[in-house]
Amino acid sequence: MKIFKLITYLLITIPGLVIAQNATGTIFEDKNGNGKLDSNEAGIPNVAVTNGENVVLTDKKGKYKLQASNDFIISVIKPSGYDYPVNENNLPLFYYNHKPKGSSDLKYEGVEATSDLPRKLDFPLIKNDDEKENFSALIFGDPQVYNEDQVSYFEKGLVSQVNKNENILFGISLGDLVGNNLDLFNPYIQVIKKIELPWYNVLGNHDLNFDVDRDEHSDETFEKFFGPSNYAFNYGKVHFIVLDDILYPDPRDNKGYWGGFREDQLNFIENDLKHVPKDHLIVLSFHIPLSEPNGDAFRNEDRQRLFEILKDFPNTLSLSAHTHIQKQDFFNKDDGWHGENPHHHFNVGTTSGDWYSGKLNDNGIPVSTMRDGTPKGYAVINFKDNKYTIDYQVAGESKDYKMQIFSPRVVAKDQNTKAGIYVNYFMGSENDKVEYRIDDGSWSVMKYVEDYDPSYVAMVYEWDLTEELFSGRRPSNPIKSKHLWRAKIPTKLAEGVHTIEVKVEDMFGRIFTQTHEYRIVPQDK
Repeated sequence: MKIFKLITYLLITIPGLVIAQNATGTIFEDKNGNGKLDSNEAGIPNVAVTNGENVVLTDKKGKYKLQASNDFIISVIKPSGYDYPVNENNLPLFYYNHKPKGSSDLKYEGVEATSDLPRKLDFPLIKNDDEKENFSALIFGDPQVYNEDQVSYFEKGLVSQVNKNENILFGISLGDLVGNNLDLFNPYIQVIKKIELPWYNVLGNHDLNFDVDRDEHSDETFEKFFGPSNYAFNYGKVHFIVLDDILYPDPRDNKGYWGGFREDQLNFIENDLKHVPKDHLIVLSFHIPLSEPNGDAFRNEDRQRLFEILKDFPNTLSLSAHTHIQKQDFFNKDDGWHGENPHHHFNVGTTSGDWYSGKLNDNGIPVSTMRDGTPKGYAVINFKDNKYTIDYQVAGESKDYKMQIFSPRVVAKDQNTKAGIYVNYFMGSENDKVEYRIDDGSWSVMKYVEDYDPSYVAMVYEWDLTEELFSGRRPSNPIKSKHLWRAKIPTKLAEGVHTIEVKVEDMFGRIFTQTHEYRIVPQDK
């Protein structure tokens, strides 16, 4: 509902008022959509409100009180059954950024200086009696546009091809919205708005203000465009928490960045979850993956504190991007997870694919397959009560395109060969069951392997063997895929064309099939 085009939708400003000890106001049902608390509009009780660390609930009249400071963002945690208002760019309006001195002098402009803390900070919500407990969300990894050409690639090669239906309520971009040039935030926003859904954004390591000396200030330009980098909201029986998990500068040497959380962020998660029913599904969205314990990409103690906070919630999922591959991780007790069932962490493939590399298609858009053989695309998470399933939608393909099958196009009859059949099931992990059969024969189990996807290897070497330059940019070198299976290719069959049928049973118990053909010919003497 695009009814607000002015930031003052949530303020009643008293000029010259000195900064108060507390921020106070009312969370109210905005019946007429004017963004103001009118005399005939009531406050909403039991709505969570946060200053980025502390979380309180509104009283029976919808009123709240939170500790204030000279630099903080106050935001509303949307309850189920209500909507945030959105601005003309479909960005949710749910926060007030209090920064009387504004951001410091930075290469990219941050938040402008605000007035003194208003006497009242009232926030509108819109009642939605039609909100369903069964819904879907779009999940984008790394749009990561470095220039206007890539903004166009993002729009024409992905956003314009998004498959949207009435069950999809919103979208989330998992960081690296741009590629270090923060002037591209607005072009990115103008593309995303065309999806015509409320859109939530995560801070990525390429979205930072690098000319700061404290992690708390590295999101100043992000805050200007998107608001807080740590926040939460609810739909149905799902509680979403969005987090900045980039420590910049790296606290170990003040160079580069490291995955992890500050103490105030972990306190926010803990305080927030005090007000969430234990049977609800908790979905955490951040940029850098949790990685494996004892790895160096993520600070181990922060992951462990997160797991400790989540220990009483049996239904959890976490999402990340960053790596430009696709991967399923399952953390168990040996990894420090406390739950009876493993914690599922989904490292989502990216909308930019392999950084907009590869040949240009007929529309002049880079193919940009990722290094593990995953085509560029986006995820769709389908929620049913407190459960979920996930689909990966390849850009420009039908929703049924779940895997890539590779085999020799032709083999010699009755001759042994070291060639094989490979299946890259893009959403897969070693826990999935993959089978194949030839020409409606009996099913045989394929072997899970961690290897280079031969389809992608062939694509890369085509660039190295060509005698005429291709348009576009050479893809990155391949890395071993975490969702690849192999089987021997039969040669002791009749001459002619044979059909390979592959069947996958995924982690959610769903069955997917796809076919591929190869040919058997007599061996030349």
